[in-house]
Amino acid sequence: MGTIGEMYPEDGELVVATVRRIADYGAYVTLDEFDEREGLVHISEVSTTWVRNIRNHIREGQKLVLKVLRINRQRGEVDLSLRRVTGREKAETMLQWKKTKKAEAILKSAAEKLSADEKTLTDIRETIFKQYDSVYDALEKSIDRGEEVFTKLGLTSEWSKALAENAKLKIKVKRTTLTGTVELTSQKPDGITAIKTALLNAEKITPKGIDVKIYTIGAPRYRLEVAASDYADAETVLKEAIDEAISCVTSMGGEGRRVE
Repeated sequence: MGTIGEMYPEDGELVVATVRRIADYGAYVTLDEFDEREGLVHISEVSTTWVRNIRNHIREGQKLVLKVLRINRQRGEVDLSLRRVTGREKAETMLQWKKTKKAEAILKSAAEKLSADEKTLTDIRETIFKQYDSVYDALEKSIDRGEEVFTKLGLTSEWSKALAENAKLKIKVKRTTLTGTVELTSQKPDGITAIKTALLNAEKITPKGIDVKIYTIGAPRYRLEVAASDYADAETVLKEAIDEAISCVTSMGGEGRRVE
């Protein structure tokens, strides 16, 4: 997707636009991410089927995901297509657009609280982009990990706190839950203690914002359940927790293995 402030998108790019005016031959739209630049969706690019009345397919004020067909910079014309956008492209582009809008709102809210100017905001964005693909990604990560996401980037404690707090208030994250099963045994006199210690140690390695729960399936099998906002984080912590349980019980004379 394009970035805020660009004058033109690229050929073939997917853009979010708002329908401003409808004519018999097409719909005039403004490109939300390109300084409200105007574009045209010709009636032949509205649907894969014949369109008798364009108003049956598009309405004024509607948000659309469109594909850029061609650009004439000399005339300032942008030709767009609705029919060439797949359902998946529409959903993914609109989701990314909403995330960008929300991230900008959070940034501006923090800027107002800290009485920061536009140059400072630009510097904050550039700092975040050095480590993350988008501002939203960093904000989402901070919901689990807190202010350290931003302090590690070199942002001040004031900015880090403001961004993390706003993210927690305004972003609702769906958590990913992964499970794994381990088999722990010990023939030692203190075998039960060894197993309990191994499971407790596995639970203690949980990073901030990630939950680990352990259930007894029926000795000697135990299920570890990890919940996190990021799939990769959940996967990593699950492996570390299982490895810790196996390592601990083994060091105390028992045996352990992961059960698939």
